[in-house]
Amino acid sequence: MKKVLFAVGCVGLFLGSAAFADEAAKPYVGYWAVNLNGGAGWMGIEQADSGALSGSILWGGGSPLTYEKVNVENGALVLTRTLTSKKDGKEEKKTEKITATADNGQLSMTKVIVEPDGKENGKSEFKGNKIKPLPAKPDLSKVKFGEPIKLFKKGLDGWVAMNPKAFNGWSMKDSVLSNRVLDKNGKNKHGTNIRTVATNFEDFNLKTEACMAKGGNSGIYLRGIYEIQMADTFGGAVNCHNMGALYGRVTPLVAAEKPAGEWQTVDITLCDRHVTVILNGKTIIDNQPALGVTGGAITSDEFVSGPIYLQGDHSNVDYRNMVLTPIIK
Repeated sequence: MKKVLFAVGCVGLFLGSAAFADEAAKPYVGYWAVNLNGGAGWMGIEQADSGALSGSILWGGGSPLTYEKVNVENGALVLTRTLTSKKDGKEEKKTEKITATADNGQLSMTKVIVEPDGKENGKSEFKGNKIKPLPAKPDLSKVKFGEPIKLFKKGLDGWVAMNPKAFNGWSMKDSVLSNRVLDKNGKNKHGTNIRTVATNFEDFNLKTEACMAKGGNSGIYLRGIYEIQMADTFGGAVNCHNMGALYGRVTPLVAAEKPAGEWQTVDITLCDRHVTVILNGKTIIDNQPALGVTGGAITSDEFVSGPIYLQGDHSNVDYRNMVLTPIIK
Protein backbone atom coordinates (compact mmCIF):
# COMPACT_ATOMS: atom_id res chain seq x y z
CA MET A 1 0.00 0.00 0.00
CA LYS A 2 1.44 3.36 -1.01
CA LYS A 3 1.84 5.76 1.88
CA VAL A 4 0.45 9.30 1.61
CA LEU A 5 2.10 11.74 4.01
CA PHE A 6 0.47 14.92 5.36
CA ALA A 7 2.99 16.78 7.53
CA VAL A 8 2.67 19.79 9.80
CA GLY A 9 5.30 21.06 12.27
CA CYS A 10 6.94 18.40 14.48
CA VAL A 11 4.61 15.73 13.11
CA GLY A 12 5.98 16.59 9.72
CA LEU A 13 9.51 15.89 10.93
CA PHE A 14 8.47 12.44 12.16
CA LEU A 15 6.65 11.55 8.97
CA GLY A 16 9.50 12.88 6.89
CA SER A 17 11.86 10.58 8.77
CA ALA A 18 9.53 7.63 8.13
CA ALA A 19 9.38 8.53 4.47
CA PHE A 20 13.17 8.63 4.34
CA ALA A 21 13.30 5.15 5.94
CA ASP A 22 10.78 3.88 3.40
CA GLU A 23 12.86 5.30 0.56
CA ALA A 24 16.01 3.63 1.92
CA ALA A 25 14.21 0.27 2.11
CA LYS A 26 12.57 0.59 -1.31
CA PRO A 27 15.43 -0.98 -3.35
CA TYR A 28 15.26 -4.15 -1.20
CA VAL A 29 11.53 -4.77 -0.93
CA GLY A 30 10.44 -7.66 -3.13
CA TYR A 31 11.77 -11.07 -4.09
CA TRP A 32 15.30 -11.99 -5.08
CA ALA A 33 16.83 -14.97 -6.87
CA VAL A 34 20.07 -15.83 -5.07
CA ASN A 35 22.97 -17.77 -6.58
CA LEU A 36 24.51 -19.94 -3.87
CA ASN A 37 27.71 -20.71 -5.76
CA GLY A 38 26.18 -23.71 -7.51
CA GLY A 39 22.96 -23.95 -5.50
CA ALA A 40 19.64 -22.15 -5.77
CA GLY A 41 18.51 -19.65 -3.14
CA TRP A 42 15.87 -16.98 -2.65
CA MET A 43 15.21 -13.95 -0.48
CA GLY A 44 11.93 -12.19 0.22
CA ILE A 45 11.71 -8.75 1.85
CA GLU A 46 8.33 -7.27 2.78
CA GLN A 47 7.38 -3.93 4.31
CA ALA A 48 4.31 -3.39 6.48
CA ASP A 49 2.21 -0.22 6.40
CA SER A 50 4.02 0.80 9.58
CA GLY A 51 7.29 0.73 7.66
CA ALA A 52 8.63 -2.32 9.53
CA LEU A 53 10.58 -4.79 7.41
CA SER A 54 10.41 -8.58 7.52
CA GLY A 55 12.48 -11.07 5.60
CA SER A 56 13.14 -14.72 4.87
CA ILE A 57 15.85 -16.55 2.94
CA LEU A 58 16.00 -19.99 1.33
CA TRP A 59 19.49 -21.45 1.64
CA GLY A 60 19.39 -24.18 -1.02
CA GLY A 61 17.43 -26.87 0.84
CA GLY A 62 14.46 -27.08 3.17
CA SER A 63 12.09 -24.14 3.61
CA PRO A 64 12.72 -20.37 3.77
CA LEU A 65 14.08 -19.25 7.14
CA THR A 66 12.56 -16.21 8.85
CA TYR A 67 14.96 -13.58 10.22
CA GLU A 68 14.27 -11.94 13.56
CA LYS A 69 15.53 -8.46 12.68
CA VAL A 70 15.51 -6.76 9.28
CA ASN A 71 16.73 -3.18 8.97
CA VAL A 72 18.43 -0.80 6.58
CA GLU A 73 21.67 0.50 8.08
CA ASN A 74 23.80 3.05 6.22
CA GLY A 75 22.09 2.10 2.98
CA ALA A 76 22.65 -1.67 3.40
CA LEU A 77 20.04 -4.28 4.24
CA VAL A 78 20.89 -6.20 7.42
CA LEU A 79 19.14 -9.40 8.50
CA THR A 80 19.93 -11.31 11.68
CA ARG A 81 18.72 -14.47 13.41
CA THR A 82 19.86 -16.26 16.54
CA LEU A 83 21.53 -19.67 16.31
CA THR A 84 21.31 -21.73 19.49
CA SER A 85 23.54 -24.74 20.20
CA LYS A 86 25.12 -26.53 23.13
CA LYS A 87 28.81 -26.52 23.98
CA ASP A 88 30.18 -28.47 26.94
CA GLY A 89 26.62 -28.96 28.13
CA LYS A 90 25.89 -25.23 28.12
CA GLU A 91 23.61 -23.33 25.78
CA GLU A 92 25.47 -21.04 23.40
CA LYS A 93 23.94 -18.37 21.23
CA LYS A 94 25.48 -17.05 18.04
CA THR A 95 24.10 -14.66 15.44
CA GLU A 96 23.83 -15.23 11.73
CA LYS A 97 24.18 -11.84 10.06
CA ILE A 98 23.39 -11.10 6.43
CA THR A 99 24.43 -7.79 4.90
CA ALA A 100 23.20 -6.98 1.40
CA THR A 101 23.53 -4.05 -0.99
CA ALA A 102 21.38 -3.50 -4.05
CA ASP A 103 22.31 -1.69 -7.24
CA ASN A 104 19.87 -1.50 -10.14
CA GLY A 105 18.32 -4.89 -9.46
CA GLN A 106 21.61 -6.62 -8.65
CA LEU A 107 22.26 -7.89 -5.13
CA SER A 108 25.55 -8.52 -3.30
CA MET A 109 25.24 -10.49 -0.05
CA THR A 110 27.67 -11.35 2.73
CA LYS A 111 26.91 -13.88 5.46
CA VAL A 112 28.90 -14.15 8.70
CA ILE A 113 28.48 -15.89 12.04
CA VAL A 114 28.94 -13.53 14.98
CA GLU A 115 30.39 -15.34 17.99
CA PRO A 116 29.34 -14.49 21.58
CA ASP A 117 32.53 -12.44 21.93
CA GLY A 118 31.64 -10.38 18.84
CA LYS A 119 34.15 -11.99 16.48
CA GLU A 120 32.94 -12.81 12.96
CA ASN A 121 33.61 -16.21 11.36
CA GLY A 122 32.57 -18.24 8.34
CA LYS A 123 32.30 -15.38 5.89
CA SER A 124 30.65 -16.25 2.57
CA GLU A 125 29.49 -14.09 -0.32
CA PHE A 126 26.65 -14.45 -2.83
CA LYS A 127 25.04 -12.60 -5.71
CA GLY A 128 21.38 -12.15 -6.55
CA ASN A 129 18.92 -10.60 -8.99
CA LYS A 130 15.56 -8.93 -8.43
CA ILE A 131 12.71 -11.18 -9.56
CA LYS A 132 10.14 -9.63 -11.87
CA PRO A 133 6.80 -8.88 -10.16
CA LEU A 134 4.27 -11.70 -10.25
CA PRO A 135 1.79 -11.47 -13.11
CA ALA A 136 -1.94 -11.45 -12.49
CA LYS A 137 -3.58 -14.74 -11.58
CA PRO A 138 -4.23 -16.55 -14.89
CA ASP A 139 -7.74 -17.46 -16.02
CA LEU A 140 -7.25 -21.20 -16.39
CA SER A 141 -10.58 -21.57 -18.21
CA LYS A 142 -9.05 -19.71 -21.16
CA VAL A 143 -5.71 -21.52 -21.26
CA LYS A 144 -4.93 -23.44 -24.45
CA PHE A 145 -3.12 -26.75 -24.33
CA GLY A 146 -0.94 -28.60 -26.81
CA GLU A 147 -0.52 -32.31 -27.40
CA PRO A 148 -0.06 -34.54 -24.32
CA ILE A 149 3.40 -36.05 -23.79
CA LYS A 150 3.71 -39.43 -22.08
CA LEU A 151 6.76 -39.22 -19.83
CA PHE A 152 6.93 -42.95 -19.09
CA LYS A 153 8.02 -45.01 -22.07
CA LYS A 154 10.08 -48.17 -22.35
CA GLY A 155 12.22 -48.73 -19.30
CA LEU A 156 13.91 -45.53 -18.18
CA ASP A 157 13.99 -44.05 -21.68
CA GLY A 158 13.68 -40.29 -21.42
CA TRP A 159 15.04 -40.11 -17.86
CA VAL A 160 18.55 -39.60 -16.50
CA ALA A 161 20.13 -39.83 -13.05
CA MET A 162 21.01 -36.42 -11.63
CA ASN A 163 23.93 -37.81 -9.62
CA PRO A 164 25.57 -40.66 -11.54
CA LYS A 165 27.84 -41.38 -8.57
CA ALA A 166 24.97 -41.98 -6.14
CA PHE A 167 23.03 -45.22 -5.69
CA ASN A 168 20.33 -45.52 -8.37
CA GLY A 169 17.22 -47.26 -7.10
CA TRP A 170 14.97 -46.32 -10.00
CA SER A 171 13.48 -48.96 -12.31
CA MET A 172 10.49 -49.41 -14.60
CA LYS A 173 8.32 -52.52 -14.55
CA ASP A 174 4.79 -53.01 -15.90
CA SER A 175 4.59 -49.26 -16.63
CA VAL A 176 5.31 -48.38 -12.97
CA LEU A 177 8.35 -46.26 -12.15
CA SER A 178 9.69 -47.37 -8.78
CA ASN A 179 12.39 -46.06 -6.49
CA ARG A 180 13.84 -48.46 -3.93
CA VAL A 181 16.47 -46.97 -1.65
CA LEU A 182 16.10 -49.12 1.50
CA ASP A 183 18.29 -52.16 1.98
CA LYS A 184 17.05 -55.40 3.61
CA ASN A 185 17.73 -53.90 7.02
CA GLY A 186 15.73 -50.76 6.26
CA LYS A 187 18.80 -48.56 5.98
CA ASN A 188 18.49 -45.69 3.52
CA LYS A 189 21.02 -45.82 0.66
CA HIS A 190 20.22 -42.17 -0.22
CA GLY A 191 19.62 -42.69 -3.91
CA THR A 192 19.84 -40.24 -6.76
CA ASN A 193 17.11 -37.95 -8.02
CA ILE A 194 16.15 -38.40 -11.67
CA ARG A 195 14.94 -35.96 -14.28
CA THR A 196 13.56 -35.98 -17.78
CA VAL A 197 16.11 -35.79 -20.57
CA ALA A 198 13.90 -33.08 -22.04
CA THR A 199 14.54 -29.72 -20.41
CA ASN A 200 12.27 -27.53 -22.55
CA PHE A 201 9.16 -27.57 -20.37
CA GLU A 202 7.67 -24.18 -19.50
CA ASP A 203 4.04 -23.93 -18.36
CA PHE A 204 1.95 -27.11 -18.41
CA ASN A 205 -0.49 -29.48 -16.80
CA LEU A 206 1.03 -32.63 -15.29
CA LYS A 207 -1.07 -35.64 -14.32
CA THR A 208 0.25 -38.73 -12.59
CA GLU A 209 -0.48 -41.30 -9.92
CA ALA A 210 1.73 -41.83 -6.88
CA CYS A 211 1.92 -44.55 -4.24
CA MET A 212 3.74 -43.57 -1.07
CA ALA A 213 5.59 -45.96 1.21
CA LYS A 214 4.85 -45.84 4.95
CA GLY A 215 6.56 -42.67 6.14
CA GLY A 216 7.63 -42.04 2.54
CA ASN A 217 8.97 -38.75 1.21
CA SER A 218 9.51 -37.80 -2.42
CA GLY A 219 8.68 -34.82 -4.62
CA ILE A 220 7.84 -33.73 -8.14
CA TYR A 221 9.82 -30.69 -9.28
CA LEU A 222 8.13 -28.56 -11.93
CA ARG A 223 10.76 -27.22 -14.36
CA GLY A 224 13.26 -28.42 -11.76
CA ILE A 225 12.49 -25.46 -9.48
CA TYR A 226 9.08 -25.81 -7.78
CA GLU A 227 8.60 -28.93 -5.66
CA ILE A 228 5.14 -30.42 -5.20
CA GLN A 229 5.57 -32.54 -2.09
CA MET A 230 4.87 -36.26 -2.31
CA ALA A 231 4.77 -37.72 1.20
CA ASP A 232 2.93 -40.06 3.52
CA THR A 233 1.11 -37.44 5.60
CA PHE A 234 -2.28 -39.14 5.89
CA GLY A 235 -4.12 -38.25 9.09
CA GLY A 236 -2.06 -35.17 9.90
CA ALA A 237 -3.09 -31.53 10.08
CA VAL A 238 -2.50 -29.54 6.90
CA ASN A 239 0.80 -27.72 6.57
CA CYS A 240 3.17 -26.60 3.84
CA HIS A 241 5.09 -29.91 3.91
CA ASN A 242 2.11 -32.23 3.35
CA MET A 243 1.26 -34.32 0.32
CA GLY A 244 0.48 -31.98 -2.59
CA ALA A 245 1.86 -28.81 -0.98
CA LEU A 246 4.10 -26.40 -2.85
CA TYR A 247 6.91 -27.32 -0.51
CA GLY A 248 7.55 -24.80 2.23
CA ARG A 249 5.42 -22.16 0.53
CA VAL A 250 1.74 -23.00 -0.01
CA THR A 251 -0.28 -25.07 2.47
CA PRO A 252 -3.07 -27.27 1.05
CA LEU A 253 -6.60 -26.00 1.60
CA VAL A 254 -7.73 -29.42 2.80
CA ALA A 255 -6.15 -32.76 3.66
CA ALA A 256 -6.99 -34.94 0.67
CA GLU A 257 -4.24 -37.58 0.86
CA LYS A 258 -4.83 -41.32 1.14
CA PRO A 259 -3.01 -43.79 3.41
CA ALA A 260 0.38 -45.16 2.43
CA GLY A 261 0.24 -48.04 -0.03
CA GLU A 262 -2.74 -46.66 -1.99
CA TRP A 263 -2.52 -45.09 -5.43
CA GLN A 264 -3.29 -41.37 -5.40
CA THR A 265 -4.13 -39.12 -8.35
CA VAL A 266 -2.14 -35.91 -8.72
CA ASP A 267 -3.15 -33.14 -11.15
CA ILE A 268 -0.83 -30.10 -11.27
CA THR A 269 -1.04 -26.95 -13.39
CA LEU A 270 1.81 -24.43 -13.58
CA CYS A 271 0.86 -21.25 -15.41
CA ASP A 272 2.33 -17.75 -15.14
CA ARG A 273 4.14 -18.62 -11.88
CA HIS A 274 0.85 -19.76 -10.32
CA VAL A 275 0.19 -23.31 -9.17
CA THR A 276 -2.97 -25.40 -8.94
CA VAL A 277 -2.97 -28.87 -7.40
CA ILE A 278 -5.87 -31.33 -7.44
CA LEU A 279 -5.18 -34.32 -5.19
CA ASN A 280 -7.50 -37.32 -5.35
CA GLY A 281 -10.14 -35.17 -7.03
CA LYS A 282 -10.00 -32.31 -4.49
CA THR A 283 -8.50 -28.89 -5.23
CA ILE A 284 -5.94 -28.36 -2.49
CA ILE A 285 -4.01 -25.44 -4.08
CA ASP A 286 -6.16 -23.09 -6.12
CA ASN A 287 -4.16 -20.98 -8.59
CA GLN A 288 -1.76 -19.68 -5.93
CA PRO A 289 1.43 -17.69 -6.68
CA ALA A 290 4.86 -19.31 -6.46
CA LEU A 291 6.85 -16.56 -4.74
CA GLY A 292 10.16 -18.23 -5.52
CA VAL A 293 11.95 -21.52 -6.01
CA THR A 294 11.66 -24.25 -3.40
CA GLY A 295 14.39 -26.16 -1.59
CA GLY A 296 16.35 -28.46 -3.89
CA ALA A 297 15.76 -26.37 -7.03
CA ILE A 298 18.36 -26.80 -9.76
CA THR A 299 18.44 -23.06 -10.48
CA SER A 300 17.21 -19.86 -8.87
CA ASP A 301 16.13 -18.54 -12.30
CA GLU A 302 12.35 -18.87 -12.58
CA PHE A 303 12.29 -17.70 -16.19
CA VAL A 304 14.01 -20.57 -17.95
CA SER A 305 12.51 -23.80 -19.22
CA GLY A 306 13.47 -26.98 -17.39
CA PRO A 307 12.83 -30.67 -16.76
CA ILE A 308 10.51 -32.61 -14.53
CA TYR A 309 12.58 -34.10 -11.74
CA LEU A 310 11.65 -36.67 -9.13
CA GLN A 311 13.17 -36.75 -5.68
CA GLY A 312 14.74 -40.11 -4.95
CA ASP A 313 17.10 -39.66 -2.01
CA HIS A 314 14.62 -40.07 0.87
CA SER A 315 12.47 -43.18 0.51
CA ASN A 316 10.73 -45.76 -1.62
CA VAL A 317 8.01 -44.47 -3.94
CA ASP A 318 6.07 -45.53 -7.07
CA TYR A 319 4.73 -43.43 -9.94
CA ARG A 320 2.63 -44.37 -12.97
CA ASN A 321 0.74 -42.76 -15.87
CA MET A 322 2.71 -39.51 -15.92
CA VAL A 323 1.48 -37.24 -18.73
CA LEU A 324 2.55 -33.64 -19.37
CA THR A 325 0.41 -31.36 -21.52
CA PRO A 326 2.13 -28.07 -22.45
CA ILE A 327 0.31 -24.76 -22.29
CA ILE A 328 0.40 -22.87 -25.58
CA LYS A 329 1.00 -19.11 -25.44
